[in-house]
Amino acid sequence: MRLLLPFILFLLFSSCSEMKPEDYKNTKPEIKIEEYFQGNVKAWGMLQGRSGEVKRQFVADMKGNFDGQKLILDETFIWNDGEKQERRWTIKKVGENRYEGTAPDVVGLAKGVSYGSAFKFEYKLLVPYKDKKIKVKFDDWIFKQDDKTAINKATLTKFGFKVGELTVFFIKD
Repeated sequence: MRLLLPFILFLLFSSCSEMKPEDYKNTKPEIKIEEYFQGNVKAWGMLQGRSGEVKRQFVADMKGNFDGQKLILDETFIWNDGEKQERRWTIKKVGENRYEGTAPDVVGLAKGVSYGSAFKFEYKLLVPYKDKKIKVKFDDWIFKQDDKTAINKATLTKFGFKVGELTVFFIKD
């Protein structure tokens, strides 16, 4: 039995596969972020710690402008503790389903992939923490629900360990 246990564990873990954007290529409604975030979008969200406890909540106003080449997305977050954060994304479509983005507090290049109703965006963000900024990896998934609504679920990791989750609901004006 002891010899069989490693083999069973190998089969169990090797059969688990990570979710991929391509898995959603035939889903509807299709999300094109340059269209969905064009104009005004309102958002509500919550940040949860690694155990699931709600740490903070926010409302956000977003305004996007797509010029045919790049999407400029201005975001203003108001957190429930009164903190205000602003971010300006510049996102370019670099292939049929591929995107790249930058923002002042993003380290390096954000990489996005879109198929069907799903958009995956991965990046490292400098997050304020105890009077300094730490680098946290965001694994964002946005799923379009209908013409006006989308839901975002992000996993936040540091050194490969989950440190939190972010859930956001978007409504397009």
